[in-house]
Amino acid sequence: MKNKCWMPAALILITASLNMSVISDAKEDSATGDMDINLKITDPNLGVLDPENPSEELPLQEGTYGKTSGPLRIDFVPNLGFNSNKISAKDISYSADALLFKGQIAPRGSFIQVSDYRGNANGWTLQVRQETQFKNQNKENSQLNGAVISLDKSWINTSNGMGQTPDISKEVIHLNNIGETYTLAEAKKGTGTGTWSIIFGASPDNQVGQNSTLNPRLDNEGKPVTNPSLDNQAVYMNDAVSLTIPGSTKKDPGTYSTVLTWIISELP
Repeated sequence: MKNKCWMPAALILITASLNMSVISDAKEDSATGDMDINLKITDPNLGVLDPENPSEELPLQEGTYGKTSGPLRIDFVPNLGFNSNKISAKDISYSADALLFKGQIAPRGSFIQVSDYRGNANGWTLQVRQETQFKNQNKENSQLNGAVISLDKSWINTSNGMGQTPDISKEVIHLNNIGETYTLAEAKKGTGTGTWSIIFGASPDNQVGQNSTLNPRLDNEGKPVTNPSLDNQAVYMNDAVSLTIPGSTKKDPGTYSTVLTWIISELP
């Protein structure tokens, strides 16, 4: 017996339609119109940002730090302090205090925040100048002759930097000459737009691979030094910023101070 499979036949009728249009030889007229768009840089006024996590704003009080104004400006410069230290008859280097902030933010290296929202990317330079030697006019030995501030371990960070990154000095910057201006960073033409942190030193928990320069500051008994005005947070030393004093310099117990001028300039 043969197995047979019957396949029904079907006829599919397709109705086709044809659309036709008639093109005449009439003359065609046309006109053109210009369109344009104006793009500009908007200043977001980000505030002072955490240099190691620049998506977060720092809880700072006005008047506790230095700044300038305008579309090209310095948003933040810190007050540098070297804490209390023993007088030494030998050449010695003292580390600056790391920066502390209210809240749960960890200590940070010293940094300067710069913003450029001029919209022309013409470039800028960031410089520093020490105006006087460390002085205390109330002391017999009123000046720390030969004392030198040094800035090391520099790096740069941003959350919204547009264009190429500014150049920073990778050499140790020694402020050897009082009154001389030293360049810390330079944004060449076409670079430097946005908000940038120029940082000296880093904390152990930084996420960008920088070597830590912070260590706990201990008192004469080996106990951690704390800052009572900042919720008794532990004070850290930042080895990237130091003050070297020759052993031969005559000095008295007390506080010696100087003035640093930070300069942001347009490139010519």
